[in-house]
Amino acid sequence: MSALSLLLVLLAVASTTLSVNPGVTVRLTDKGLQYGKQLGIAAMQEKLKSIQIPDFSGSERVSPIGKVQYSLTNIRLVNVGLPRSAVALVPGTGVRLTIGDAFMNLNGNWRVKYLRIIKDSGSFDVNVNGLTISTSVVVKSDATGRPVVSSTNCVANVASAKVKFHGGASWLYNLFSKFINKALRNALQKQICPLVDKTVTGLNPKLQTLNVLAKVDKYAEIEYSMVSSPVISQSSLDLNLKGQFYNIGKHQEPPFTPVAFSLPPQNNNMLYMGLSAFTANSAGFVYNKAGVLSLYITDDMVPKGSPFRLNTKTFGVFIPQIAKQYPGLMMKLLLRAKNSPTITFQPKNATAVATATMAAYAIQPNGTLSPLFVLNLESSVSADVYVRGLNIAGRLTLNQMKLSVGTSYVGQFQVGVLDSVLRMVLKVIVIPIVNVQFDKGYPLPALGKMNLVNPQLQIMKDYMLIGTDVNFTD
Repeated sequence: MSALSLLLVLLAVASTTLSVNPGVTVRLTDKGLQYGKQLGIAAMQEKLKSIQIPDFSGSERVSPIGKVQYSLTNIRLVNVGLPRSAVALVPGTGVRLTIGDAFMNLNGNWRVKYLRIIKDSGSFDVNVNGLTISTSVVVKSDATGRPVVSSTNCVANVASAKVKFHGGASWLYNLFSKFINKALRNALQKQICPLVDKTVTGLNPKLQTLNVLAKVDKYAEIEYSMVSSPVISQSSLDLNLKGQFYNIGKHQEPPFTPVAFSLPPQNNNMLYMGLSAFTANSAGFVYNKAGVLSLYITDDMVPKGSPFRLNTKTFGVFIPQIAKQYPGLMMKLLLRAKNSPTITFQPKNATAVATATMAAYAIQPNGTLSPLFVLNLESSVSADVYVRGLNIAGRLTLNQMKLSVGTSYVGQFQVGVLDSVLRMVLKVIVIPIVNVQFDKGYPLPALGKMNLVNPQLQIMKDYMLIGTDVNFTD
């Protein structure tokens, strides 16, 4: 897998262009383009080594000996050099690859016949110089939204192919080497562009590894299909992706849309990824729709050393009616989101605000639950977000919490008396459970065995920015 593959993915144009803002934007800089060129040229050089020149023969009139019949056989390529190459973005179009001053060395066997009866044979060397190759890359999208690539407008030219004969009366046969030069040049030029085409189309199986639909867990997946054509300038390429969470098997749109954002003009890294608040909020919408934003809290989840226990005795200290009506019983709390959480990004700060209900129950000896009260809870948390491998992950910290009584089955009470208890429940039980899941991370757009090198994450207004170099492993 090469970074050229990544480049070609970033050039892919979706079969349907939608006028919507992206949830995720990926930018390839000139630094990334040059890295891709290095690996791409290495792949091209290996492919050119497979050139096979067929045996060929002919006849030429050479003064003063007349007509000479010749044949060249067992022609083998022994060396290829591509010392000068360039790959450049063509604004609004794509990528142009050029190779110049390339050379090849070949050898083989020769045989001649002249004056009807004189035969001779030997070996020869060929030095091919001034080889130039130029091609453009065309990228289309298949039915799955993944790219399919091909090359177009390939032109190959061999400036010279100098033959040196060895053995026999080689001084004589060098006289007609210019005719052999022309034949070898033509044979080579016919071979090169088909091999360039194969090098490019050979990337297609690798491009199928693009995680257009990345599974997160049993509830959710992320779609990274393109929502518009790439924006190509002389120095960078922006790829706009949907970047939206969906329930697995059920792609329901949320009641909100992405807000436009633009990446800053940074170019120190090969690759930049901007992940908008829309992407994060679509995750909250999906998990809320899946019904998983709820949690039963029981006493065995409370740390053993804690003086607070989840029973009517402890809560009776704050609400005496509970201890009187339900003495000596264990309790259970049910925390359930009322709405999808709202995530906002401000410079250096990621915050989530959630509204929920917390229902408290006394557990009767026969296991039935007796309702005690229902509280309305509004809380905000800060997120410390980081990159782990090819995932975006993080940890939450409680900022604020506000309580109000929704329903009471034990008479009136002041909700403020429960503030410290429920704050402890959130900090010690709920948030650590959420952090275990959050730390597992959510997949970023990736291709094959792609690795991020020294990724740096910044929280910007309305989006997170990841700047990173990349490499690929086989």
